[in-house]
Amino acid sequence: MTSDHFPLNTLFKPSPALVTWFMVNFLLLELVMFGFFLLFDQSTGVVGVILVFAAVLTVLFFVWVKLYYDSMWYELRDDEMSWKRGVWFRKTGIVPYNRITNLDVRQGPVMRALRISTLSIQTAGYSGQAVPEIRIEAIVHAEELRELIRTMVRSGSGRGDGTGTGDPEAPPAESALSLQILEELKRIRMLLERGR
Repeated sequence: MTSDHFPLNTLFKPSPALVTWFMVNFLLLELVMFGFFLLFDQSTGVVGVILVFAAVLTVLFFVWVKLYYDSMWYELRDDEMSWKRGVWFRKTGIVPYNRITNLDVRQGPVMRALRISTLSIQTAGYSGQAVPEIRIEAIVHAEELRELIRTMVRSGSGRGDGTGTGDPEAPPAESALSLQILEELKRIRMLLERGR
């Protein structure tokens, strides 16, 4: 359950190609919108205003993408994974491995050219939702990461309590409770046999 690219208890970030991926997608969107406006109005004044607006918007988006990339990190632990991201609105999360139900790797044409993928992780609480609970974006070794998480889910290392403090060597809570009940029943039986 070890990985050279994703060691446990160590923060990792997406590939820097995330910035390029976002920018290419944004520029393609701007190009489509610019073409749409040109269909309706080709006057020089309107085209100039649109170009200036697009340039300012592109610069602002580039700054935001860089800040967004800098804010992102992920971490795999013994019994859970955690992440953080966000520029204006920060989002953090912790997901125990025992809640993970689906692991999907997604890669579009731009991502394929940049050799990156997105790993979407669905959990029991998010099943049936259109949006996964976690998206690990712009990962170079996404298949390796998916197999590592899958191994963690299957091995039962996700038996922790989801706080990062659970003992992975401890028996599951149901087993501990069953043992406690069994011991209590044995004591009751001994007391009943003495009373005969």
